[in-house]
Amino acid sequence: MSIIPPISSDVPEARRQVSRWLLASVVVGLVSVLLLSWFFWMTLQRTQVQLQSAMQRLEMLANKQESMDADLRQSREQTRTAHEQAQDAEERATKSEQARVQAAKEAEQAQAAKVLSEQQAEHAQQQAQDAREELDQIRKAREEELNRMQEALSRVAATRRTADGMVIDLGNDSFNFDFDKAALRPENRELLSRLAGILLASHGYRLQIYGYTDDVGTDEYNQGLSERRAQAVRDYLFKCGIPAEIMTAKGFGKSSPRAKGKSSEAREKNRRVEIGIVDTVIKYGDEAR
Repeated sequence: MSIIPPISSDVPEARRQVSRWLLASVVVGLVSVLLLSWFFWMTLQRTQVQLQSAMQRLEMLANKQESMDADLRQSREQTRTAHEQAQDAEERATKSEQARVQAAKEAEQAQAAKVLSEQQAEHAQQQAQDAREELDQIRKAREEELNRMQEALSRVAATRRTADGMVIDLGNDSFNFDFDKAALRPENRELLSRLAGILLASHGYRLQIYGYTDDVGTDEYNQGLSERRAQAVRDYLFKCGIPAEIMTAKGFGKSSPRAKGKSSEAREKNRRVEIGIVDTVIKYGDEAR
């Protein structure tokens, strides 16, 4: 609906009314503008307050988000650390279990080895005991045989025991050599035959035959003469059946006289042969003299 008044014939009045209307319109317009401005200003203020509040809240949310992100990172780091620690603990537990199983296995093996070692030691001890008993029996039997052998030999020639066996002295009145001779007398051959019979009835020995001379002549000559005398006895014993491989002959010349002095009797005793009987069953001496 228009607010303009109807035109009348009274122009001045009409103009005044128009002026008033216009003024009122302007005033109303200004008031309206002022009201609108105030409204817009208030709205703007409220908007700014709301915006500032929203910005603060946004900043607070951002800070809270950052804090939450930091907490999340820390939680993840703690979770990762806890997972690694749990994995390490599991690996250590696995290794510990493996070590325990290995230690138990090694302990079982050690126990088995100990039992086996004890069994072997016991077996070895029993074998050693059996060997000692067997050796004692052999030694006893050998000692009895050597005693019988010595007793039989002593009926033929002077015989003495040694650490290796025994020695037969062929240098008494029934067995000696002529001066500067290595040939056996008939009575010497008879005595050696009797000795060979006794030796052939025994076993487990070897013979070492030593020849000697008196002090007449040079060392070189007497050395050769003593060797020939020892060889003469060896050859005759071989003819009697004594195996050659168990006999050796060696001469000592005039280096080991039995009787001291230069009398004919002393020199006759020094022209002799000794037969060493070395036991090869129990004792293994290099020489018996």
